[in-house]
Amino acid sequence: MKPNRAKVELPLADVKEGGSELPTGEAFRPEWIDFTHGIRVGNLEPHERITQILKYHLESRHHTPFITDRWGRGVFWQWICWLPRANRAAKPVSNKVNFGCAKLFISADAGRKVFKSGLQVERGYASGPEADQPWGLRKDFDWHRLVKQCREGTVFDRELRRLVKKEGFVATVIGEQPGGGLVEQKTITTTQVRAALRKCSPQFWAGFQLYYPMPEREVRACTGYELVQSVAGVFEEVIPAMNACMDVPLQFVSPTSSIR
Repeated sequence: MKPNRAKVELPLADVKEGGSELPTGEAFRPEWIDFTHGIRVGNLEPHERITQILKYHLESRHHTPFITDRWGRGVFWQWICWLPRANRAAKPVSNKVNFGCAKLFISADAGRKVFKSGLQVERGYASGPEADQPWGLRKDFDWHRLVKQCREGTVFDRELRRLVKKEGFVATVIGEQPGGGLVEQKTITTTQVRAALRKCSPQFWAGFQLYYPMPEREVRACTGYELVQSVAGVFEEVIPAMNACMDVPLQFVSPTSSIR
């Protein structure tokens, strides 16, 4: 999904009462995607932060609150996600933790020099001492619905094949291994996803990602607004697959009815 393709037109800049600028993405700069340090979030005005920009877009598009979470600290964060609050609230056991929810994410892969945006579903720890922590697998995690969708003929199967085979997305199962480190196994079909999931040790973290990889050269060729539009377009593409994994699916609302 190159910057000039399948863009989602974000609303143009506006000003709230009191003079604070809305986070439409026009103030974002592509150099804030830093493949050495991470994604810059600190020392910026609120309307410049990609956390606020994409949250504003998602809430305008779907007319429902989103929760922002991240991995990292300080000025640069390595991974950022957004998840619908209603889906978390619907969980009888895990309604106070983000871990069990399907989420939209971005990350800057320093090793491969690739900017990723898309869908992530986490299993967490299925057994062992870590399973008693908030990141331990619970019966109401979206992970279970993902596993059930991993068969031919499901909505998730259709969307996975379309995005990977036709749109250039990457589907990968990620698992921590004894001794440390992550192992990724790329997949194309839901049969391959299910087989890869079985290989992930229950005593270590595991997850699934469906993302669009944007090489550093493409990131640098964008304006900040084009980059944000491209991420919004990626999110639009993966939401049907995300909906298949959630208790409360997202609704699509006309972009012309954005929250102001």
